Amino acid sequence: MSDKPFAESCVQNRAPILAVLREVFADRRRVLEIGSGTGQHAVYFGAELPHLVWQTADVPQHHPGIRQWLDAAALPNVLPPIALDVSQTAWRNGRYDAVFSANTLHIMGWPEVERFFEGIGDVLEPGGVLAVYGPFNYNGAYTAESNARFDAWLKARDPASGVRDFAAVDALARAQGLVLQQDIAMPANNRTLVWRRTS
Repeated sequence: MSDKPFAESCVQNRAPILAVLREVFADRRRVLEIGSGTGQHAVYFGAELPHLVWQTADVPQHHPGIRQWLDAAALPNVLPPIALDVSQTAWRNGRYDAVFSANTLHIMGWPEVERFFEGIGDVLEPGGVLAVYGPFNYNGAYTAESNARFDAWLKARDPASGVRDFAAVDALARAQGLVLQQDIAMPANNRTLVWRRTS
């Protein structure tokens, strides 16, 4: 157990996220998780939402850790990770009726955020649902002092990263035929944004 990668934030946020996913993915079948990270979210959500086939995905260097969590959980509905770098196009060959991503958009540079949504435009089926969890700014302002500190920390480690503005992200989603369904306040000044593809 101790040698598996571990993110405390996954333990802290998984129950509130699950409450949202129970609703918005209730009628979904096949989910692509963009940025599975340690794999903790995948095994937790996969166990709690057994009606879903959960496809893990991340850059290859994270695959060994994800596989450790998947091997330990042995869930038939959680699939081994596929290689997914949003800047590449190989991952765009799949088809899913749902996409989930947590704490990814603020790690990427803005060109990667644009590629993220372009890729979703390719893989998400008509009527499909996209759920994205993380911090967002509104009207160019932080929603909390903790988010301002987090943004400063992100930019110190990578100037291209940072907390994204909701309106800019929503514009990318709308360009792919996605319409915002819900903007849900979450603990620790995060949000879960839920879009549905209408075209």
